[in-house]
Amino acid sequence: MSLKNPAALDFLQSRRSRPAKTLVAPAPSRDQLMPLLTAAARCPDHGKLEPWRFIVLEKGAMPRLSALTEERGNALGKSPEEIAKARSQFDMGQLAVAVIEVQNPSEKIPAIEQTYSAGAVCLGLLNAALAAGWGANWLSGWQSHDREFCERGLGLAPNERVAGLIHIATESTAPPERPRPDVDAITEWVSE
Repeated sequence: MSLKNPAALDFLQSRRSRPAKTLVAPAPSRDQLMPLLTAAARCPDHGKLEPWRFIVLEKGAMPRLSALTEERGNALGKSPEEIAKARSQFDMGQLAVAVIEVQNPSEKIPAIEQTYSAGAVCLGLLNAALAAGWGANWLSGWQSHDREFCERGLGLAPNERVAGLIHIATESTAPPERPRPDVDAITEWVSE
């Protein structure tokens, strides 16, 4: 049996993402970010395919991604409100880690399991950042699913896509608690 870790369980039961718009400088340094990335990479990975990678988007990359978001939004016929909302994560962003799903051909491991693994990396990175005392938020947005944005903005290959953009910086204001699921209502017990 594994050793109990009540502090970790308490953290997981009370964790709360911090809205990206409340994150301000400073963001983690490269040295501060590496343990968080290391923790995120310790995720379920059936077949050890490592179907994900990281692209760290530092403050200097944000204006370019914001402009590309506007360009692509206009080309796709997005409303000014949709474009402004999508741009805001880059306009206000201090640092974000793009978790990139990398689909690897496999006879044994279905593509969906690789997608789940990339999602687990996103949650692992989010939780690692929060546990380390940073504010963090997992975002995506329509631009994260636009091939041209992904190829031009992030240099993604055809077998890659954005699983999430994990924004990490200093929390300026704590968000109020939000309603949580009624676990009894969504749990079924099967004993035979």
